[in-house]
Amino acid sequence: MAEQKKQKSVAAQEFVPIKEVRGGVMMLKDGSLCGVLLASSVNFALKSAEEQTATLAQFQSFLNSLDFSVQFFIQSRKLDIRPYVVLLEERLKAQTDDLMKIQVREYLSFVKTFTERANIMSKHFFIVVPYSPAVLDVKKTIETRFFGKTDLSSQRKDSGFEENRTQLEQRMAVVEQGLVRCGIRTIPLGTEEVIELLYKEFNPGELEKPISTTVIANKL
Repeated sequence: MAEQKKQKSVAAQEFVPIKEVRGGVMMLKDGSLCGVLLASSVNFALKSAEEQTATLAQFQSFLNSLDFSVQFFIQSRKLDIRPYVVLLEERLKAQTDDLMKIQVREYLSFVKTFTERANIMSKHFFIVVPYSPAVLDVKKTIETRFFGKTDLSSQRKDSGFEENRTQLEQRMAVVEQGLVRCGIRTIPLGTEEVIELLYKEFNPGELEKPISTTVIANKL
């Protein structure tokens, strides 16, 4: 049974294109890199007609200014309200004032009833920015891919990663500046946030605590 689970795990990993996550950067198996930006939202419906037109024009100008591809990604999940309910129950037990106990108890009852009747969704908005390093030595690449040969030291590999990471960060800065003109603020995800995001995408059915990117979202 354990051997079967191990084989299934290895088989599943073959379909995951990500090799590792380092410094907040996803390193794919094909050698390309990806960075992820968490973006704030804009309440487009509450804007006036002139503001909506201006926002669309700015966004169109931003897209036309890019000379590389980006991916806009929306993560929508049913909000797990249980940690908040537990917190309210603890506050209720800690209250010594009778009036405050009544108010907390009524509010707790309202939260439970409301969440049972309606699906409360949490949404996070991400921009995935890719970068593919240029292949300079075709012969060396072919030997590495087919024969497993490589004479690159770990120091040279780290140096190459930092150079590629710098190029990726420059692209992310371009995206960030373009979205600021549209009234959207962004912040890059760190290693832990990227790993958590990937885990949630590959395990959509599991209920967990709110992701740590919600803490980052409060800064946007």
